[in-house]
Amino acid sequence: SFTMNTYLFVYDLMQFCGHSWIFTNMIIRFMSFGKDSLADTFYSIGLVMRLCQLLSVLEILHILIGIDKSHLFPRCLQITERIIVLFVVINSQEEVQGKYVVCVLFFLWNLLDVVRYTYSMLARLGIYYRPLTWLNFSLCIPLYLLSVLAKAFAIYVSLPYFESSGTYSIKLPFPFAFSIYFPYVLKMYLLVLFIGMCFIIQNLFSERKAHLGTGNIKKKRS
Repeated sequence: SFTMNTYLFVYDLMQFCGHSWIFTNMIIRFMSFGKDSLADTFYSIGLVMRLCQLLSVLEILHILIGIDKSHLFPRCLQITERIIVLFVVINSQEEVQGKYVVCVLFFLWNLLDVVRYTYSMLARLGIYYRPLTWLNFSLCIPLYLLSVLAKAFAIYVSLPYFESSGTYSIKLPFPFAFSIYFPYVLKMYLLVLFIGMCFIIQNLFSERKAHLGTGNIKKKRS
């Protein structure tokens, strides 16, 4: 309906503005301060990044209620990966926030999302530009692969801090005599991350083939 399409356009616009601000901010800071800007990336744009990622949870709801025709499981996996790495790994460990990998991860996420939400906004209006369509369904594959490596590295460098601080590690009292050592949970999640990557990459290739493989790219409506 017109109302739902308007709502989705406004949602895409909000996400586009948020990610564009982050992406532009990162570039300007790097051009102004060089490598010194990398260490405090999280402190300068972390709040907006967290807001954008929390807002992205709505995309799962959009699919569930049927106003978005994307596949639920791959999108849910992608959003969950970001939420876990951003809020559980990076946000909880101040030492990790200053690592260069955080800057790399944010750069990859925002580059991908600026293209994705630009394409989505125009698609809501019935506008399809061939170069943007190709970019949206082609760029996402290498960027997602790189982001998975960056996420895995962020988890890896966080392990010593989780081990020393005991964050999220739980030891239940008697009579349970059971404990959860969170670094082990993160190591197991690394395996889940790479298994999920294989599934998502397969889905991204399927989407690319559906939109580009036959050469049937929609053009701008007159």
